Amino acid sequence: MNDLLQVAVDAHGGLSRWNQLKRVKASLSITGAIWQLKGKPDALADVSIETELHKERLTTHFNGQGTRTVFEPNRVSVQTEGGRLVDSRDDPRSAFRGHTRQTPWDDLHVAYFSGYALWNYLTIPFLYTYPGFVTEEVAPWRENSEQWRTLKVIVPDSIASHSREQIAYFGPDGLLRRHAYTVDIMGGAAGLNYATDYRSVDGIIVSTKRRVYTPDANNQKISEPVLVAIDIRDIAFGTD
Repeated sequence: MNDLLQVAVDAHGGLSRWNQLKRVKASLSITGAIWQLKGKPDALADVSIETELHKERLTTHFNGQGTRTVFEPNRVSVQTEGGRLVDSRDDPRSAFRGHTRQTPWDDLHVAYFSGYALWNYLTIPFLYTYPGFVTEEVAPWRENSEQWRTLKVIVPDSIASHSREQIAYFGPDGLLRRHAYTVDIMGGAAGLNYATDYRSVDGIIVSTKRRVYTPDANNQKISEPVLVAIDIRDIAFGTD
């Protein structure tokens, strides 16, 4: 583990504590302009999720609707809360071939995108210590009167994620400030994901507010529109 990754992991609660934890549950709202473009404006406005931390699998419960989706990298499904299968898709990433930011989505597209994205967000920076990840500190970035240390990350093919190369920016306190990537399944659209409103939860320091913006030609955020807004209301980790 390089020095910057060590600083980031320690700031977010430490690898020893993280490895004691097995899963996380959260209640949250996910909104923003991207869902309008996809024809799913309120699809994730009131959901609860549960996910494993060391295996890429996430279940989304649609509060009050009696349905849930289950994401795994190679399969997504829509189910009733009683477990009856409504729809499913194997090799779900292939269903995005040829998509742009404007291409409409069905419920299984939503399940795949939101599933892998949330799992990545909830496990960073610990995710970067998992097998197959390659990290390198690169030139710092200055924003909001702070200098942020910058980590280039190469994501292994075994992990479903936005893109293989990503950049994570950490503030002087070691906490994640910004996460930059392209979204391959949206035709390579670029995103800048800002993490704020940190809270200590079961020994882990968690961002409870994320906002995703389009970057301009200088890699600065364009403040409007907010592409994705994630607000976590309640969150708890589990050891079993």
